[in-house]
Amino acid sequence: MIRNPVFREGIQIHLIEGHGFSVYFYILLLLAPFEFLTLFLPSLDPQTWIGPANLFKVTAVVTLVLVVYFSLRIANQEFVPWRFLPLKRWLQQEGATVRDIALANIALLCLHGVIFLLVSSPLLVWAGAIARVSPGAIVYTLFCIVFYSVTYGVWALVAVALWERKMESRQFFVRSFFLAGIFLSALLYLPLNPVAFLLAQLEGKEMASLLIWGWKWSAPLVHFIFHFFLLGSALFLYRWALRRGVSL
Repeated sequence: MIRNPVFREGIQIHLIEGHGFSVYFYILLLLAPFEFLTLFLPSLDPQTWIGPANLFKVTAVVTLVLVVYFSLRIANQEFVPWRFLPLKRWLQQEGATVRDIALANIALLCLHGVIFLLVSSPLLVWAGAIARVSPGAIVYTLFCIVFYSVTYGVWALVAVALWERKMESRQFFVRSFFLAGIFLSALLYLPLNPVAFLLAQLEGKEMASLLIWGWKWSAPLVHFIFHFFLLGSALFLYRWALRRGVSL
């Protein structure tokens, strides 16, 4: 992957030149106040204040939302977009193949997800220690956050491949997709919603099963089948959009 010029471009822009550091800083800037307010601001009735008990759940949900949102934006090349070579140039002049571009951008998306996790994990672990959450629950939460960031982030890569020169269209699509993933999924079937699902798992609550044609599907099974389908669909569309760019 180090020899992949598209991957090297992403590393150069985000890490070596430091344009990605502002994005990582936004995570801390937004996450830390939520965590400290949850812990230190008591309710009007001190007897009902359960800040420490809710600290990890609040931190996990806020981290999930922030990481997914910024993963979509960074994959959409919204930060210093003028620094990226156009896909058409990579494909037609620089000799990069569709496979090279796809693998590089997916690897960069995964890398950003891991960095987001490294940035936010100290606050998550600290919250887990205060709330006395088991290490297994913390590890599971970290896995879910990275999984969701990649699953949803690939759709931003699809947007770039389809509307590379139309930033407004890409921004509208990415934000609409983010809102649909967070809110619309809860209206269709609550276990599909990543926030609701993660909260239920952390609280040990069993979500309603899905009954289809007499078959009963457990909520976790439906949740992960749906998200793997979402990821697979995005990968298929991304490859198709890149191949479409070759013929244009």
